[in-house]
Order: sequence, then structure tokens, then C-alpha cells
Amino acid sequence: MTSLDSVLDKDGVRLTVDDAVATVTLTNPTKRNAQSPALWRALAEAGRSLPGTVRVVVLRGEGKSFSAGLDRQAFTPEGFDGEPSFIDLARGSDAELDAVIAEYQEAFTWWRRNDIVSVAAVQGHAIGAGFQLALACDLRVVAQDVQFAMRETSLGLVPDLTGTHPLVSLVGYARALEICATGRYVRADEAERIGLANLVVPAEDLDASVRDLTAALLSAPRDAVVETKALLRGAGSRTYEEQRTAERAAQARRLRDLAGLAD
Repeated sequence: MTSLDSVLDKDGVRLTVDDAVATVTLTNPTKRNAQSPALWRALAEAGRSLPGTVRVVVLRGEGKSFSAGLDRQAFTPEGFDGEPSFIDLARGSDAELDAVIAEYQEAFTWWRRNDIVSVAAVQGHAIGAGFQLALACDLRVVAQDVQFAMRETSLGLVPDLTGTHPLVSLVGYARALEICATGRYVRADEAERIGLANLVVPAEDLDASVRDLTAALLSAPRDAVVETKALLRGAGSRTYEEQRTAERAAQARRLRDLAGLAD
């Protein structure tokens, strides 16, 4: 990726912007980009910091792994410096614990905003929270060495960082349950076959392939892509007739815009 001035660079997250393309990079390769509450807050801040010019956001991780998941230090009595440990959090009220998890989830929610298309470039390990972060994006380009796994259930937990909805949407309930309940690895060929990966490429071609996809995503007019994304995202919750109505309304807006008659 091109080296650019950083809009944000903190707590293992760097955001750079080049006109219509933003790149969010996980920057702690020595720990395989393990995640922490501080990193999640930085990811949420990156989403809030995107300029209005941005149309495509690329998410990548430095080093051999995209993200090996939650830093296990979270489960130690001392936790992270300046942070309550997960053990301490468990002692809080239901409302307090719910609020904390909701804050953590903010790092994973903005990637599907209708005004952007997000692309995860995934190599090596994408485990647990790393898998869920890749699932938070609209599209995934993966290297042939990728290893997805949802290990939360194996640790006595559940995937709670917004990963369950996109996983079921992509691979179906039965396969999603099997992947989560067993905690097994899903490698590149299977990921492409079952719909987790849009494209599988050799590791050395990952960045170039993402650049090619980004260029293709930018080739259509922005408003048409925004309207199309909104239609597709809402299709699963609408009836056939409701989707027809939504399509007509969206097309009417596009026609008026093209004719210079938009409000």
C-alpha cells in the first residue's frame, strides 16, 4: 500500500486516506495484531474520522497474520494497563456489562455503512475477534495461507463482536453453527467455496489484488453504488413485494438525479 500521512495512528491502528480510498491497518505484527479494548476504541475512532471523500475502506494487518484475535491478557486478573480486566467486568451489573460490550462492538459496526464499501485483505490467522473483524467488512480478499476460526465457543464464550449475523448470511445457519461450535480452521479453498472469501490469491498478490478490486469499485458513480448497497443490505429483511417497492423508489431517485431534478 502507498505510504501516506496518517489521519490516525494509535493503539495498534493506523488510518491513512488517499482521496476516495482509506486504509485501516492493524500495526502490531509482533503480537499477530492481537486485539484489545484500546484497539477497538481506535477502530471506532477511525470510522468517525473518515472524510466525506472516502468511498472504499481497505482493512489490512501488518505481518504474517491479519489478527490472531483477542489478546489473552484480557483474561488475566490484571488485564490491560488502565483497563478493567474481563474478570472485573463480569462482576458488574447486567446493564454495565451490556454497555461495555456495546462499546466494544462499535469497532465492528461502521464498516457496512451505506456510503462506503469495505474490503478486508486477510492473510494468515484471522481468529476469533480477527475473524469477526474480517466479517464486519463487505468484501474479503484472502491469501492462500488464510486460516479463519471462531474460537470463542471453545473458550466458553460466544462470538459477540457482530460476527454471527454476517457469518450466517454468508454460509447459512448449519455451517455457521458447525464452524463456531467446533472452533475449527476454515482455510482458503473452503472459504471461497462457502462464500466467506470473494477472492483467493497468492500472499504476494494480496495487496495488488485489493488495489484492482478497489479500482473496480470506484468505477461506478458513487450514488449508484450507495443506493445499490442499501438495497442489497435490506433485501434479507424485506418481503419480495417490499423489495420491489424499495427498488422502484431507489431508481426514481437515481433517474431524477441523472436528469438534474433531484431535490
